[in-house]
Amino acid sequence: MTITKPLQLDGASRIYFIVGDPIAQVKSPAGVSQAFQVAGLNALCIPAHVTQADLVTWTSGVSISKNVDGIIVTVPHKFAYFDLCATTSDRGAFLQSINTLRRNADGSWHGDMFDGLGYAQALALKGCSLQGKKVLLVGAGGAGSAIAYSMVTGGVCELAIHDEDTVRRDALLQRLALLGQCSVVAGSSDPTDFDIVINATPIGMKAGDPHPIDSTKFKPAMWVGCVITSPAVTPMIEAARAMGCNTLTGAEMFAQVKDLMVEFLMGA
Repeated sequence: MTITKPLQLDGASRIYFIVGDPIAQVKSPAGVSQAFQVAGLNALCIPAHVTQADLVTWTSGVSISKNVDGIIVTVPHKFAYFDLCATTSDRGAFLQSINTLRRNADGSWHGDMFDGLGYAQALALKGCSLQGKKVLLVGAGGAGSAIAYSMVTGGVCELAIHDEDTVRRDALLQRLALLGQCSVVAGSSDPTDFDIVINATPIGMKAGDPHPIDSTKFKPAMWVGCVITSPAVTPMIEAARAMGCNTLTGAEMFAQVKDLMVEFLMGA
């Protein structure tokens, strides 16, 4: 017989929210809560569905509660939370995008962004080195920007970024180029001649979505990745596997991101 440790929940529990719009697709509250309790912390992660129009009001209200110690941020609020933080990491400041907040000593919020670092760690765990690689990234939003930063600072020789919002794409390209780490250029959905190709958009979540990267041009030597966690395996990843490519799913990425967020929220 398997004996499951009972959930610790009482008046002394510390509360962490994960906020997004929508939020129903998010799978992480259970895993984050479990990680807290395994580490001996009497804490829970609670989902909150908050629209962009209500985000500032909601955050102000939540901040009043003395037992709320952290906030995890998902789509579409990562850029908005940069302005709601009193302090951030250097990485968060460069990206102006935040996915995790914890309290400062004065009760204000300190933010960081772990999507890119988690993605790089997930690739490394599967045996993919970034050194000298050519990378195509589709999507210049919150997760995409963070992944771009980790690619550029992680040793790739070229990063091409494609986004239908060319203003957002070009702004990110200009900022990354200032780092002077590698060639940073505008790309397309064509993966030809790239070693690593990554979808950092929501395209693929809905049935019938097109492939965000032209999967007819995948080659077996490529690494093909996606940030989407539901479905667990997107049609594009299925196509890549059928071609013999190495792949990285959103769930594999988020396993690393989750660990980084939990460490940060616990003060590491």
